Amino acid sequence: MKVVTAEQMNLIDSEAAKLGMPTEKLMENAGRAVAEEIRLHLGQIMGRSVLVLVGPGNNGGDGLVAGRYLSEWGAEVTLYLLRKRADDDRNLVLARQKDIPVLLAEEDTHLVRLDELLASANIVIDAVFGTGRSRTISDIFADALFRIVNAKNKRPEILVAAVDMPSGMDANNGSVDSNTPHADLTITLGLPKPGLYNFPGAERAGKVVIADIGIPRHLSDTILTEVITEDWIRTVLPARPASAHKGTFGKVMAVTGSINYIGAAYLACMGACRSGAGLVTLGVVKSLQTALAAKLIETTYLPLPEAATGVIAAEATTVLEKNLAGYNVLLMGCGLGMHPGTVEFVRSALLEKEMTADMSLVLDADALNALATLPQWWQSLKGNAILTPHPGEMARLTKAELDEVQQDRLESARGAAAWWKQVVVLKGAYTVIAAPDGRVRINPFACAGLASAGTGDVLAGIIAGMAAQGMEPFDAAACGVYLHCRAAQTAMESMGDTGMLASDLLPLLPGVIRKIKQPDEDR
Repeated sequence: MKVVTAEQMNLIDSEAAKLGMPTEKLMENAGRAVAEEIRLHLGQIMGRSVLVLVGPGNNGGDGLVAGRYLSEWGAEVTLYLLRKRADDDRNLVLARQKDIPVLLAEEDTHLVRLDELLASANIVIDAVFGTGRSRTISDIFADALFRIVNAKNKRPEILVAAVDMPSGMDANNGSVDSNTPHADLTITLGLPKPGLYNFPGAERAGKVVIADIGIPRHLSDTILTEVITEDWIRTVLPARPASAHKGTFGKVMAVTGSINYIGAAYLACMGACRSGAGLVTLGVVKSLQTALAAKLIETTYLPLPEAATGVIAAEATTVLEKNLAGYNVLLMGCGLGMHPGTVEFVRSALLEKEMTADMSLVLDADALNALATLPQWWQSLKGNAILTPHPGEMARLTKAELDEVQQDRLESARGAAAWWKQVVVLKGAYTVIAAPDGRVRINPFACAGLASAGTGDVLAGIIAGMAAQGMEPFDAAACGVYLHCRAAQTAMESMGDTGMLASDLLPLLPGVIRKIKQPDEDR
């Protein structure tokens, strides 16, 4: 599903009008969709007290329509206009014809009546600004929104539903005004917006529902940003023919692990195995091989020379080069450490030698940290790489401040991918995957259970496993991110999000893949 900025949504609305879907029709569809989602969310609307805060623009019009439908379905609705609307406003006229109470803020001294309504409402609909306001909110609007926040703090049971976006939230990057309410439910109209997948806005949006308001699909065909869906994942998961052998599903060389991070090698290799790679070989220093072989019994091994106990030496490049033929993917970085010899090994293997020119690369953790120490590293990088930085690593690679990276994660990833001409996976809540040609996919999940050591190693392994099976780097990265998060969600369903370990994901991956491929199997 495509993800659009506020400006792109406005253009799409304009094009829809030319095709016979004028603003009035879209507003009617939007308002009804909002009302239906609220009714679906609650299960019962009859007799519920609903307060609709109506702003001055189209978002307010959507709120008027939603209020009308909720009233028709038996709710006790009050429309509170924060600014006077034209007397011939169609939706306001229709509301009055239905005898729905309409109050005007300028006639409410000290907003006393608003406070009374908030004190008794079951449902508050924020239809003040939506995507139409991203600058600082002031005057009556700030006062009214502040009172919603206060009311919610006093009565957490109030359902706060935002129309399109919580008011004061920037649709494009998720920044928020200090008075932006915390919605329980956001019904975003037509197509989702990037700000819904970036904090702090994502936190203010609550549960996000995407409402179809009748905009023709083809109007968004040229949009380069989309959110990953299960339906898309199902179309790209590699086939598993009955005639297959291990070579059918590709070979991964994983150069991972060091004396302080032995577990990283295990997690990365098993991520690749459990996601379907036909063969995984672990390139690791000789002194760690015995310990890892006791745990990793399905992998093969490439012993590498060490510069000191448990760390890869620079001359390991020669050994790797002699043994890399026949492998489809080189996974490098998980738990390698930053010993000078190891940094030299990374530099030589990735930037100087030609051995990776025809391979897919998955570069994580210390492979990225090593590259970040080298000027203009991307100009010499060989092969088609998938870079998987967390925000701190991204800041080091781009020489930016961490806050700069996080303020607009989507554009941070998109810009880096274009700059480096490689696929970038910017990890974190709502992970962003960007391709060099400007395409971006957003993972639709934020999963607290993944906030523990080693989950990034598992992700790197899953992506490598997908790439080994023949997927293009951008697809492999997006598919890996989605499967990783779905496995975490499955684990959380049984154990919660506290104390979940990276290794808990591994045995769940095959089942997650099966359920996606065959969603009706257990019904």
